[in-house]
Amino acid sequence: MTGSGATLSGRLRHLTGRHLAWLGLALHRLGVSANAVTFAGFALTLLAALFIAQGRLQAGGLLLLISLPLDALDGAVARAAQRDSRFGSVLDSTLDRYADAAMFAALVYYFASLGQMDHLAPALLAMAGSYGVSYVRARAGEAGIALREGIFTRLERVLVLLLALLIPALLLPGLWLLALGSNLTALQRLWLVYRREP
Repeated sequence: MTGSGATLSGRLRHLTGRHLAWLGLALHRLGVSANAVTFAGFALTLLAALFIAQGRLQAGGLLLLISLPLDALDGAVARAAQRDSRFGSVLDSTLDRYADAAMFAALVYYFASLGQMDHLAPALLAMAGSYGVSYVRARAGEAGIALREGIFTRLERVLVLLLALLIPALLLPGLWLLALGSNLTALQRLWLVYRREP
C-alpha cells in the first residue's frame, strides 16, 4: 500500500470529503472552532469509557460510534476557517492517544472487576500496539518521512473495537485481533521507515 488513498481511512476521506467540507463550513459559520469539535469528540469518548468500565459495553460502543464523525469533522472546520493550526493538529493527535488509553483502561477495569485476569493481556497488548503505531508515525514525521500506511491504522483499530463492543461475544477475539494487528502494524511501519531511509 502506498499513499494515503491506499488506506481504508484514505478511501473513507475520499468518499465523505464533500459532506465533511459542507458540515465544516456550516459549523465555522456558526462560530464553532475546530478545537471545540476536537474536545467534544474526546468528551464523548471519555463518556463511552465510563460506560465500558461499568460493563455497559453496547452503550459505550454507541457513544464511540457517535464520536467518530467528530474525529474527522474538526479538520474540516479548520480547513473551512483556512487555519492550518499546528497546535490544533498536535491537540487532536494528543487527545486521540488519551482516548485510546481511556478505552483500553476501561476494558482492563471491567475485566479486573469480573476477576477475568486472563483477559487483561490482550487489552494491554492492544493498547501498547496502538501507541506503537502512532509513535512510529510521529517519529518518522520528525525524520521527514510521511507515513500513513499500515494494515491497522487508527480507523481500522476503532472499527474493530466498535464491533467488539456492540457484539460482546466478539470482545475477546476482537481484542486479540487488535493486539496482533496493531503490533504488526508498528513493525510494518518500522520496516517502511527503514526502506525509505536514504
